[in-house]
Amino acid sequence: METIRRTEIKDLFCEKAKELIEKEVCVKGWVRTKRGNKSVAFIALNDGSTIKNIQIVADIAAFSEDTMKMITTGSCLCVTGKLVESMGKGQLVEIQAKTIEVYGSADVETYPLQKKGHTLEFLREIAHLRPRTNTFGAVLRIRHNMAFAIHKYFNDKGFFYWHSPLITASDCEGAGEMFQVTTLDIENTPKNEAGKTDYTKDFFGQSTFLTVSGQLEGELGATSIGKIYTFGPTFRAENSNTPRHLAEFWMIEPEMAFYDINDNMDLAEDFIKYLVRYALDNCKDDISFLNDMYDKSLLERLEGVLKESFVRLPYTQAIDILAASGQKFEVPVSWGMDLQSEHERYLVEKHFKRPVILTDWPKEIKSFYMKQNDDGKTVRGMDVLFPQIGEIIGGSEREADYNKLTTRMQELNMNMEHYQWYLDTRRFGSCPHSGFGLGFERLLLFVTGMSNIRDVIPFPRFPKNATF
Repeated sequence: METIRRTEIKDLFCEKAKELIEKEVCVKGWVRTKRGNKSVAFIALNDGSTIKNIQIVADIAAFSEDTMKMITTGSCLCVTGKLVESMGKGQLVEIQAKTIEVYGSADVETYPLQKKGHTLEFLREIAHLRPRTNTFGAVLRIRHNMAFAIHKYFNDKGFFYWHSPLITASDCEGAGEMFQVTTLDIENTPKNEAGKTDYTKDFFGQSTFLTVSGQLEGELGATSIGKIYTFGPTFRAENSNTPRHLAEFWMIEPEMAFYDINDNMDLAEDFIKYLVRYALDNCKDDISFLNDMYDKSLLERLEGVLKESFVRLPYTQAIDILAASGQKFEVPVSWGMDLQSEHERYLVEKHFKRPVILTDWPKEIKSFYMKQNDDGKTVRGMDVLFPQIGEIIGGSEREADYNKLTTRMQELNMNMEHYQWYLDTRRFGSCPHSGFGLGFERLLLFVTGMSNIRDVIPFPRFPKNATF
């Protein structure tokens, strides 16, 4: 007997599926719902390939009572049958079941995803099962598409994919919020003559940490092969329990030789518009579902990003606009402060009503590697601010002058020995170069309309939580 090859459910809803009408097909997936009467059962089956379920119509008399009892929400089935045009509302096609094999049952009493509304907070507690829901299936398919689009964008523009190390001895951001990596027995660490932990006995022979950014190593790539990008996990030991922070998240960090701050802003704007366009073109069903269920303005907001150029505004002018706004902010505005989310969103959502790129930030609140302006007070940093999110991209033209860079590092009491390899790029053939970082999960918040960053990554890591 000839075995019918499995068809993914998404392929039953495409244009070519017309060729399968009145033919026998095989589908496999998990039961979302089952309803019916004594003579017929209607089973909604989903295999994760699409937001859409395929309806299975099963004649009760054709199947054993034991088989039908095992078909419950959450059970996994293999179904063969004829694909026909549906007589009911809500679906174009359905399958008239000929055979049903139950791969795995799901106990009704204990399976947590029954046919009812579940809060996002509850679903975080069962993160191992939440991808089976419509919401998280949609989010995770969009996540995949955005990851693919990132690689496609940079490949098409002649960038090289650069793998920065995840274990490092240097702190890129200088904030010190790093996770230590060690093989030493923390209950009985070896001591040196000064009575401090002897890291020469550790695996790497020195104190090491999980990376907070691949930028510094990325600069080495840019100053040798021209244009690179990193895309991988980064780690911040920051005790932030906000809807916008994770301890483990993914970052995209391009670095480009011979790009000044204006080239950098051009790339950032083009890049993010490309990603939004890609999402609208390739994730239509999932975005429409999230628009309908979670954020009625999602589609309008995504399309709005594509319509106009981003505003480019010096930090000092932004402070003047905020101070003159008459708005009562929780954190009062003054020159030299780092802007809060409420300030960023006011500029984007109320004042300009479109994305904003803030430039020329105060030197004292930005990282040591940013190129210093002639005024001695500001640096050529840039932050891209988006509606709903606030900062989505942070970057700068990098300081190419060896003396200026080392002076700034000394002002910040940085350990110069740890950065000699980095400073060599300024000693041996220094060149103008720029780059930026885009937090992947921040991008996904914007594209999906979800309100909590813990809901756009499969297994979120945050303070007091490393479950799954």
